[in-house]
Amino acid sequence: MTGFRTYFVGRDSVPESIVLGRDEELSLLLVALPGVSAEISLRVEMNGEGARFALNGVGVSSFEERVGVHVELRHNVPGCSSSQLFKNLVGGSARADFYGRIVVAQDAQKTEAYQANHNLLLSETARVNTKPQLEIYADDVKCSHGATIGKLNEDEQFYMRSRGISLEEARFLQMISFVSPVFDIVPDGDERERLKSEVEAAIRETAL
Repeated sequence: MTGFRTYFVGRDSVPESIVLGRDEELSLLLVALPGVSAEISLRVEMNGEGARFALNGVGVSSFEERVGVHVELRHNVPGCSSSQLFKNLVGGSARADFYGRIVVAQDAQKTEAYQANHNLLLSETARVNTKPQLEIYADDVKCSHGATIGKLNEDEQFYMRSRGISLEEARFLQMISFVSPVFDIVPDGDERERLKSEVEAAIRETAL
């Protein structure tokens, strides 16, 4: 499996295991729209030098959905790179879980691996659990991981409202800005805009 693919959670069959060989490149985008509950488990093995893997995900939950993403990524050989970026908008009584584990083997020198999970809580009853992990057994690597859980910035809302923008529209613009970087992974400009539009429509329709 190489190239770029998009998977809509609950609509498409997401692979459970991926193995990348020498110089193979693969980029994936996971999209979870309102009304979908699912558990996604993915294991990626970087088995060939020069392999590159990128995984982005965006989740929009506004009712009582439960969306869990579990990713285990193993760098087994030298000179590979990986990146992961997941962003969630969680409202209503929904819950989003992210468990990401990156393992860099002792022989996997010159590895570059990055993982980030950012979440916005849009109600008092929404919940997020996030646990990014790094296990590094090599000494010549560039690796980082991180996670954040926050709320929409009220100062930004105040500024936009002072410019004549309604609170509803201000919240919408903040949410769109928050998830937008996830779509940078899409190589084709037309497809990127189509996917962004579908997610934007879902956000607006559910009145998050």
